[in-house]
Order: sequence, then C-alpha cells, then structure tokens
Amino acid sequence: MDALDLARWQFAITTVYHFLFVPITIGLSALVAVFHTAWVRKRNPEMLRLAKFYGKLFTINFALGLVTGIVQEFQFGMNWSDYSRFVGDIFGAPLAIEALLAFFLESTFLGLWIFGWGRIPEKLHAGCMWAVHIGTLLSAYFILAANSFMQNPVGYRYNPQSGRAELTDFAAVLTNKVQLVTFPHVVFAAYMVGGAMVMGVGLWHMRRVNKATEPAARSDLGMYRKATRLGAVVTLVAGLAVAVTGDLQGKIMTEVQPMKMAAAEALYESSDSNAPFSLFTVGSLDGSQEKFSVTVPGLLSFLATGSFDGKVQGINNLKAEYAQKYADNPLTQSTTYVPNIPLSYWSFRLMMGVGFAAMAAAAAVLWATRRDQVPTARWWTWLAVATPLLPVFGNSFGWIFTEIGRQPWIVFGLMATHTGVSPSVSAGEVITSMVVYTLLYGALAVVEVKLFLHYMRAGAPPHEEPVTPSEKDEDAELAFAY
Repeated sequence: MDALDLARWQFAITTVYHFLFVPITIGLSALVAVFHTAWVRKRNPEMLRLAKFYGKLFTINFALGLVTGIVQEFQFGMNWSDYSRFVGDIFGAPLAIEALLAFFLESTFLGLWIFGWGRIPEKLHAGCMWAVHIGTLLSAYFILAANSFMQNPVGYRYNPQSGRAELTDFAAVLTNKVQLVTFPHVVFAAYMVGGAMVMGVGLWHMRRVNKATEPAARSDLGMYRKATRLGAVVTLVAGLAVAVTGDLQGKIMTEVQPMKMAAAEALYESSDSNAPFSLFTVGSLDGSQEKFSVTVPGLLSFLATGSFDGKVQGINNLKAEYAQKYADNPLTQSTTYVPNIPLSYWSFRLMMGVGFAAMAAAAAVLWATRRDQVPTARWWTWLAVATPLLPVFGNSFGWIFTEIGRQPWIVFGLMATHTGVSPSVSAGEVITSMVVYTLLYGALAVVEVKLFLHYMRAGAPPHEEPVTPSEKDEDAELAFAY
C-alpha cells in the first residue's frame, strides 16, 4: 500500500477508536447529572450513590476519550497537510472554538465536580455536571459543523490564486443543512449509548444482589432496579428519536450526496418512481453490479424523498455525471466516483440493525422488570453485557458509512481524497506512526477495560452524607472524592 492508503487506514483506526468513547461521554454525563440533581431535590441516598457510581465510570471513559481525541488533530498536519492547507481557513474556526470553549468547559467543571464534594454548595455542585454535559454537546456541535462542511461545503469561496477555500460566512457553516440534522441524530444516538450503559450495568447488579443472601446486599435491589429501568426508558426513547432524525438525515443526504444514498442501497440504475428498498443484496466483487436482491417496492423512494413517486438516482448514472462534471479540475479528478459499495451497504444496515436490537433489548428489560420482578434466566446476564455494546457499535457503523459513502471526496465536490494527503510523507513514516498508535491504543484499551470492569463490579459505594462547605476543613488536602 502507498502513503495514501496507509494514511486513510490510520485516520480510520484512530477515528473509530476515539468515537467509542465520545457517545459514552455525552450520554453518561447527562444521566449522572440527572442522578445528582435527583439527590439534591429529594435527598434520596440511592440517587447520590448512583451519581457517584456512574460518575466514576464516566470519569474513566472521559480520560480515555481525551487522550485519543488529541491525536485526531495531529493527523491533519501529519498525513493530510494539503487538505489542511485547503480548508484550514474554514476548519480552524469551529475546531478552535471547540478546544477553547467546549473542551475547557468540560474539563474545568468536571474537575470541580470531582473535587467539589463538601466544598461548594450542593446545587452548584450538581450544576457542574450539567455544565460538563453542555460542554460535551458544544464539542459535538462544533466538530460536526466541520465535518458537515466536508459533506456539504457552504459559506466559502475558492481563491484560485492561493488554491484555498476561504471562509465567507461562519453562520452558514454552523447552520449547514447537513449539520442541522446530523447534530440531533448523533446526540440522540449518544443518549441511547448512555441509557444502554446505565441499563446494562444496573441489570447486571440487580441480578447479582437478587442472588445474595445477606439482607444488607439485597437492600440495594431497589436502587439498581431504578437505574435499570431509567436506562431502559432512555435507550428506548432515544432510539425512537434516532430513527426519526435518521429519516430526516436520509432525505438531506439524498439531496446533497445522492451517490451516498445510492451506495447505501446498492441502487445501480436510476428509478423515476417507486424505487425499491434493498433488504439484502449480493453484488459483484468489485461492486459494479447487482447479482441478487430482496427488496421492498417503493420504500426507498419514500425514505429518500418523502414520496413513493420520488426519483432516486442510481450509481451508474451518477458515476457518468460526476466523471463529466469534475474531469477538468485537478483537485476533483478521480479514477472512480463510486464509494466502496459493499462496505457502504452493509455498514448502513449494521448501523440500523444493532440500533433496533438495542431498542428491543430495552423494551424486553422494561417488561421483565415490571411489578418488582427480577429476570432470573442466565441469558439475561449476557443481555446485560451485550446491550451497552450494541449502540456503541451502531455509532461506529454510522460513522464508517458516513465517511466511506462520501468517497472519493475528502470535501464533497471540491477536493478528492487523494489530493489531500501530505506529499512529503512516505509510506514508511505513516506505517511507523500507525503501528505506534495502534499498539498504544491497544494498551490503553486494556487499561480502560480493566478499570471500567473493576469499578463496575464494585458497585455503588456505601452512602455517606456529604458535609456542607461550612463543616469542611479548609486546610484538608484535596482528594479524589469517591
């Protein structure tokens, strides 16, 4: 493989790895804030214990997400310098705001939340976690604004003298039509992850304490039931919101990136109306033609346009159109204007499949825990372990589809991916850094999993009523207050 292929592999590895932590951070921060606020309002010791318990799991995840996220920005200068030069004027603004505003908001108030027990007023302390959550949302918004420009470039002008895209309307970048549907879709998907995490961990502990013989251990059953059912409700409601926003996103995608929709459905020939939705398709190895498919007539037209009579363009027609439209510009010339069809097709279906599976699991948990029941069959343990992973993988499959389906563009219609790679970086240099990052990420994954499982199995800490700031010894050493 040449430097381009290796650079793409490295960016894919680091991006997918980093995004394993992002939705957990967004979703868990909201639920920890809910638990903490519930304790402040009702003084229920169970809510305080759950806030500290899930807060510790959140903190472990936040640390790993921080470390892996920093590497992402380094790669723009390392492996993609021509791309950075082309869009730096546009990308710089949202990424700078994300770092200077959103990230500092998250990290500052997370520090106050961790070390603020008994040192700041209780309502203000609970508000710190809400500030952390708002910071995660702002981070997501500004980063998605940058990514949405890659999907649908707006608010710029091309300067032929410098060969760069220059920012002309920052508001247009922030209100890109792709951004306005992508942001709620990603956030609701993150809430789905957070809900599934709380539900899965709560269900595991609920089954554990139900088997205990000590009265003290069994007294925690009600606490874990509340966490399990709250997580299940959040997973189910957020999943429905993901489906609605995903439908809106599909219609915008059809408008601005028709090739991505065609690739998602392996639709090779344009359909003037009643385009079928493919449930299962087998194509040629090079993805150039369909061999066999199982379809639902008209459903694709409705999903893409909102009408069963809507026209959906096919892969072959768009390929010919793009080859003629972009052939004269060196930045947009490509050997093919078709993304990897099998990967686009199956990542799209895996994204939906694991999402619906998580929703089904949440519904099953709500049914099984009604009227103070406790699921006792052994397979519920496996469900508790698998359920948090389903929406996490769904998020990953969604991003794989989003980025693969945009190919061969690094900025749709403006810059082909092969023109954005650093010209002075050799394949050997890329593979060296890729191996180092992969080994480092592997080691961090081991640390993350061991820490997460250790504190997850330990369960919620015993209740200790926090002291008020007036009772706190001001000379006492700061401690990691769990």
